[in-house]
Amino acid sequence: MEFLIFLVIIAVIGGGLLWGRKYFRHEIDRAKRINRANKNK
Repeated sequence: MEFLIFLVIIAVIGGGLLWGRKYFRHEIDRAKRINRANKNK
């Protein structure tokens, strides 16, 4: 039973990371573009 709970926790964390990456990629790309623009000045 403990092993099952452990698997569920890992699945939730993995799913959350994948969802977060998909959701935040736009923001991360924007931040990278802004940083590059500032370095080029």
